[in-house]
Amino acid sequence: MSEKTLESGGKAFLVLLLPISFLVIFLVSTWRFLLALIVLAIGFKIFQEYQWQQWCQRVNPIFNQLVRENQGKITPMDLAIRGNFPGPSAKRYLEGKASEFGASLLPAGEGGEVYYFITASILGNILDSSEPVKQLASQPVTTEARSLLAPPPPPEPVLAEPEPETEPEAELPPVTHHEVKPNLERQLIFGSLIQSELAKRLNVYSSTVYKRRNDPDFPEWTRSRDPDGIAWTFSERTKEFFPLEEN
Repeated sequence: MSEKTLESGGKAFLVLLLPISFLVIFLVSTWRFLLALIVLAIGFKIFQEYQWQQWCQRVNPIFNQLVRENQGKITPMDLAIRGNFPGPSAKRYLEGKASEFGASLLPAGEGGEVYYFITASILGNILDSSEPVKQLASQPVTTEARSLLAPPPPPEPVLAEPEPETEPEAELPPVTHHEVKPNLERQLIFGSLIQSELAKRLNVYSSTVYKRRNDPDFPEWTRSRDPDGIAWTFSERTKEFFPLEEN
């Protein structure tokens, strides 16, 4: 039994040794080719990364313009349409920018995603649209101390006041906007208003003006809320609001 066991163990060792021998012979004879293949793969990866960095440098101006136009909200489709390049490249670029600037990822319709980049101007508009905190009027505190044993002061005699003569009611003068017009003239030094200024003039939130600025009925809506009945229009080129001239 021992001889058969040794014979079977030797055969198993030879079966295992043959593949290992062939592998060693293959590596010894082809190591130069394998080394060249590995170096070529690493060089190709570095070249691809260099091309990607160069492509990102060309896309950066388009990205910055979209951030200003869309108030920080960008989708991969917006970037792909504006730059005329594939959607996967736009998504990869936005994912890199989101991790670089800490952007928020907002859900969109039909499983889409919106990248939200917060800038200083957007943060200023958000703070302008927030409601001011109302301060409670401070109550006066009496500093006089009165003894508990002292009697209360006698009541003062009430004198009958003569009834005032009735005069015919006079009509109040109509409310004018003399104070509003100089303010408007000071705001329109350069012929336009920014979003936060127009929101204060219309007595609405800045976000409300942003949502309705591209609506067809925006001029009529602003006319109904403007204290002087002025219709306003939005310029996509300058991102400012101008009074609509009436014929």
